[in-house]
Parts: sequence; structure tokens; C-alpha cells
Amino acid sequence: MRKLDIFDTTLRDGEQSLEKTLNACQKLELAKRIAKLGVNVIEAGFPASSPGDFAAVQKISEEVKGVSICGLSRCVQEDIDCCVRALSGAENPRINLGLAVSPIHMEKKLKLTSAQAMDKAVQSVKYARKSIGEVQFYAEDALRSEFDFLVKILEQVINAGATTVTISDTVGIATPWQLGELVARLKNTVINIDRAKLSIHCHNDLGMATANSLAGILAGADQIEGTITGIGERAGNASLEEVIMALYVQKELYSIDVSINMKEIFKTSKLISMITGVPISRYKPVVGSNAFWHAAGIHQDGMIKEAQTYQLFDPGIIGAPESKIVLNARSGRSAVRYKLQKLGHSYDRKEIENIYHLFLRYADEKSIVTDEEFNELLNDKRER
Repeated sequence: MRKLDIFDTTLRDGEQSLEKTLNACQKLELAKRIAKLGVNVIEAGFPASSPGDFAAVQKISEEVKGVSICGLSRCVQEDIDCCVRALSGAENPRINLGLAVSPIHMEKKLKLTSAQAMDKAVQSVKYARKSIGEVQFYAEDALRSEFDFLVKILEQVINAGATTVTISDTVGIATPWQLGELVARLKNTVINIDRAKLSIHCHNDLGMATANSLAGILAGADQIEGTITGIGERAGNASLEEVIMALYVQKELYSIDVSINMKEIFKTSKLISMITGVPISRYKPVVGSNAFWHAAGIHQDGMIKEAQTYQLFDPGIIGAPESKIVLNARSGRSAVRYKLQKLGHSYDRKEIENIYHLFLRYADEKSIVTDEEFNELLNDKRER
């Protein structure tokens, strides 16, 4: 099986989009929880952006072990020096150097020619490598760059010492086909790509970050970047829990070795939601509260007979509560019988049929019938 590295940027790309900035203690608590997942890299923040983020990256570097701690830096010597200082306590520090590579970014934002951008990237990687062994270069807005220039700048930064190079779909413009094709072309065209890992960083502006990430993995990417629950700039990033579980469910297709402690996924997502204040949609894949609820009668009947009929994986795998048969007006007789048994009631077939019709009349006035309400309904029936 092929090895895939997981790069978590919840504390950097995810945190920068929040209404309220996280403090160093909050980021440390989340970093410790994310480390329990078994990710390969935690991008702890952008040290040069503020004293608070410097302190957070420094604290995480000193206290979170067994995982590579990464700091973001612009291709500016002062930023690099700041990042190196913040990471000084890390067991395996990594610096993530970013520079835009698309014509619109180079011309309008950076005010650089392509030659100037190339030189800036190369010199920054060389400078960073003097202090840190793991230097990652991310090509910002790579999906809107000119392919020949992208190839050349990746070759040059690898020659300069970059150990990982990242293709960033910064504005989430790619389709899975485009992302996969780009990764495959780069793998076949960048002459020294065997000397560095190729990483992908996908944004979710068109709702395709997870699909794009999986397409990139299938095409040969060595590292995937994302956030827990998909938080991030604008519409967010690739949801790591979605990518991880897709690789698990489709293991024969991807044949990927992901050393993740999946039982920590649910607890981690809940802690991130609680600390960041970003609610998890009940319909969120993998970790939403509705992800393992079964409400339609046909589905409920199948689930009662065999869980795999309507469920990709056991929720216990990610540490989530067990699947739930939810009683509502669309529930069938199987669900009512199942709920009676779960609540410890015993009735013959004729009584169950009467209870079912009584339940339907009651459920038509409700959205969901809770266990307490169902028991009250049974008590009312006995008293009549």
C-alpha cells in the first residue's frame, strides 16, 4: 500500500477565518487533540502575523510531541527568522513558505514578474534550509498558473532544498478531473519530483474540495492538506475526516496507508466546534448529528435487518454514538416493533398493529417522536 501524509491546517487556515481569534491556550488544547488523531503534520499558525500567534506556535512546538509542527511564512527573511524562532522547541519542525504563482497574483498582488517571483521563491527556500531541515513550498493559486512556469518554479525550489511542494487550489476553482490531471502531469513532467513530496491543498468554493483531494490522491499526491470539519477561508477547506473515511471505505480503490486513529475523529470534531464556535451542520458528512440517523421506513427496515444496507461504516469506528432509528410519520412497522423491543415492551402482533396506527396519527402532528413521547403514547393507550 502507498503511504500518504496527512497535513492538518485547522489551526492556521481554519483559524484565520474565525470571527474570534483563538488564543495560545485554546490552540494548544486543539493541537494536543489533533495530535491524537495521528496526523503527520500540524500547521500551528503564522508566527509573523501577530505576537499572539507567535506565542501559540512556540507553545505548541514545545509541548506537542510525536508529530511535525509547521509554521507558515511568507517568502520574506524576517518572516522566516520569526518562524524559525517560534519552531525552535519542536521535535521535527517544518516551515511552509508560500508564494503566489498565477499571473493575476504575481502582477496585481505581488507586483512581480515571473522571473522575480522565481528568484524570490528560490532564495527563500535556500535561506530557510540553513535553519530547518523540512522546508515546504506552496504554490499559491497553482490552478490558475501557467503550466510551464509552475513546472519550472517547482523544479527550482526542489533544487534549492524544498522537501515538499504544494499545489494549492486557492480559490477552489478546480474540478476533480482538472486537479487529478494536474497532479499526474506534474508527476510526469517535473524532472526532480522524486526528491520531494507532492502535496495538494484544496478549497471548497464550489463544494468540491473533498472530491478534488481524492482525485489528487488517486493521481499520485504524497500529502493531503485540510482541516477537521472543513473550516477555513471563505467556503472552507477539504474536510480531513471526509477524505480519511473515503479512503477507508474505498480502500481497494485507493490502496492507501493512512495511519490515523479514526476513533478520535468524532471527539476531535466536537472539540473544534466547541472551541471555535463554528457549529457542525447536522447534515455534515461523517460527523454531523444526522449522519447515522435513519428515518425513512424502508431504510429503517433494512437497517434493522442488516446495518450495511444503509450505512457505509459503523459509527463506532470514528468514536461516534451508535446508529439511531428515529421515529416519525415516515417510519414503518419494523421501526415501531424495533423501538418497542429497545424500550423493553412486549406486545403480540395484533397489539403492535393497533399501536402502529395510533403512533401514525400521533406522528403526523410531530416532526420526531422521542422515546419519552413514545412511552407516554403507550401509557395513554393502556389507560383507555
